[in-house]
Amino acid sequence: MDYVIRALAAKDEPILWEMLYQGLSSLSKKERPSRDIVHQPEFSRYVESWGRAGDTGFVAHHKKDGSLLGAVWLRRPIDKPDAPPELAFAVKPEHRRHGIGTALLTQLVRANPEQSTICLSFVAGKPLLRLYERFGFKIIEQKPDAVVMHREV
Repeated sequence: MDYVIRALAAKDEPILWEMLYQGLSSLSKKERPSRDIVHQPEFSRYVESWGRAGDTGFVAHHKKDGSLLGAVWLRRPIDKPDAPPELAFAVKPEHRRHGIGTALLTQLVRANPEQSTICLSFVAGKPLLRLYERFGFKIIEQKPDAVVMHREV
């Protein structure tokens, strides 16, 4: 599949809401959750008011039709300015396992070499664990429903 990756801009907040939903809906083993789930505080903090200082990321689009394939982004928690930036990452289900996620993460890591620590959480047992480990992320906390990983550079 031919795709292009470009840097995210403040105007791309709607793209990130969609990608946040895609990521959250893939966590459910049952039916897809309501789209309103992205507006719950524990999730909306990844996207709301995108374009703040320090927000950075990339989006992948299909080269021919421009359709959205995936996105990866970093954001510092607004209530914890000294905390490491948190990674958010999603590829639409029908486009997974084609190298798009790897390409997005590669772009993010290369574009942010100054980041000494990046934090991420995801549901334990997902195949993403192996992908993150390939990029140098190590588990620092195992929770019943999530894994917290850091990447030291």
